[in-house]
Amino acid sequence: MSLRGAKRRGNLVCNILDCHGRKLPRNDVYITSDMPENLIEIHSRIASAIKKSNRQNETVTLIGASKTVSAQRLRLFVQGGLKSLGENYIQEGISKQNELADLDICWHFIGALQSNKARQAVEHFDWIHSVDRASLIKALEKEAAHADKTIKVLLQVNVGDESSKAGCSADELEKLAAFCLEQPHLQLRGLMCLPPFHENAEATRKYFSLLRELRDGLKSTFGMDQLELSMGMSHDFEIAIEEGATMIRVGTALFGRRL
Repeated sequence: MSLRGAKRRGNLVCNILDCHGRKLPRNDVYITSDMPENLIEIHSRIASAIKKSNRQNETVTLIGASKTVSAQRLRLFVQGGLKSLGENYIQEGISKQNELADLDICWHFIGALQSNKARQAVEHFDWIHSVDRASLIKALEKEAAHADKTIKVLLQVNVGDESSKAGCSADELEKLAAFCLEQPHLQLRGLMCLPPFHENAEATRKYFSLLRELRDGLKSTFGMDQLELSMGMSHDFEIAIEEGATMIRVGTALFGRRL
């Protein structure tokens, strides 16, 4: 995103991070004429939620949940300042990566991942948010070792104990984290959740709070300084930020309703 001639609107301090979690040189989000209106609105809402939760010195990474969104449309958002995209399906993600190869994008895999897709996930994505079992950890480690690559992973927790959703249970988390930390080519970077859907976003707060508590427990147990919290989507990301989210996955509110 070009910063030349840009003006700041309000006090938007939604820090932009690169794929390695480092702050980019400019800490503020600058509003420019070529930034899509929905992106401006989401950044404004993020900034308000950060301010409300007294987290002004912390960062929240906006990941565009881009399932079924065309590469052509994504290009407009990336050129307008969106730095991270999240895909649910391997092949769809690879296709978009090929079309958008000229752009600097951090690619997140945020969907359910089968072990037989581990090689493609390792080859094509910077972050994997949906690691939830030992067999998948083994498959990812094998492929990452073969590629001589270190992959950033998040452990997915089934905070609502829903049989229809993936994710390890809260009781299994510590053991799974310990196993993940033993893998030389996997870098445990945090936790992810998909809470039960409620029309009233406030009803999801307890699930986000639970994930934060689980994250804090891992930090204490394993002596880790920083672990990400990937939680919050279009209808509830502000509540998630208030409860400590450092990554939010926004689709409909950013790109519009899927047809």
